[in-house]
Amino acid sequence: MTTLVVSSKGQIVLPASTRRKLGLGTGSKLQVIEEGDEVRLKVVRTVPTVFVERLAGMVRLPSRGVPRRLADFDPASITAQRRKRSR
Repeated sequence: MTTLVVSSKGQIVLPASTRRKLGLGTGSKLQVIEEGDEVRLKVVRTVPTVFVERLAGMVRLPSRGVPRRLADFDPASITAQRRKRSR
């Protein structure tokens, strides 16, 4: 168990190992849950709008019975295929 100290500004610092384990970085959001004399922090996960916008339109038509591979939906693979076709 790690003990944290509250600064004069009311801030705490999470250990780097905890931030790495939870995938926290600058701008990450945590929900504060008060339970009696305890405080719990819960990571708030959101899907970035940019990521969702990049996925829009990737699947244009049904596969028409042809099995699709996971690589067929990989943005890097799709970009490479488009570049190859445009040559």
